[in-house]
Amino acid sequence: MTGQAGLAPAMIAGNLTVADLRAALAAGWQDFRAHPQFGLFFAAIYVAAALLLLSTLFTRDAAAWLVPAAAGFPLLAPFAAVGLYEVSRRRETGEPMRWGAVLGALRGRGDEQILSMGVVVFVAFGFWLIVAHSIFAIFFAEPGMSANPFVFLTSKSGLLMILTGSMAGAVMALGFYTITVMSLPMLVDRDVDFLTAIIVSIGAVRANTVMLIGWAAFIAGLLFLAMVPLFLGLFVALPVLGHATWHLYRRVVSAPAAG
Repeated sequence: MTGQAGLAPAMIAGNLTVADLRAALAAGWQDFRAHPQFGLFFAAIYVAAALLLLSTLFTRDAAAWLVPAAAGFPLLAPFAAVGLYEVSRRRETGEPMRWGAVLGALRGRGDEQILSMGVVVFVAFGFWLIVAHSIFAIFFAEPGMSANPFVFLTSKSGLLMILTGSMAGAVMALGFYTITVMSLPMLVDRDVDFLTAIIVSIGAVRANTVMLIGWAAFIAGLLFLAMVPLFLGLFVALPVLGHATWHLYRRVVSAPAAG
């Protein structure tokens, strides 16, 4: 698809290219370098939440939830990046960078639309945990097996569980990505309801399927690598990807033509 497709209240460009992805990533890096304090702040909250989750699982002897929690935690990243979208927006428009305004972006425009999306995010994460743990229980129903969740790495049942869980996780992650990749930046940028923003996001992915799924794969891979060294890589990866996603949104979604 080329050109633009009309989808009120937005026009969606359908000609996204690899060069656009690179440009967005470069712009995201520049935003992070210009105002690193915001990116480090939001990344710190994200990392602290991850460490708290892991600590809770271990202290409550619920290690069987560890793998699905680690696999699904990136689902929360788009909501964690809302403040970063506001930083990029303000840098783009030349507005002053104030902590109150950046943090206030999490409340949206006073209409609770972003908070509604936040509920969707956390419900999706909870649903993924239930699905993933159910898959684990199906393949490892023997007594005592859940106490050693990493046994799947050396067993046939474990390999089947990984395959099943990966397929289920990929479908859920793709669906979740499709409804959030453009909707959250749009809610920061414009006075629209979250359902309209979701529709625009779905339309953007349909119009740029190959490029935006490629972007999703890149995000997933980079976040996974960033999580490996005790989540430390997230202090750079999360802000840069957040800012870059804003620039992709600005490239793909524009205001409808007047008249």
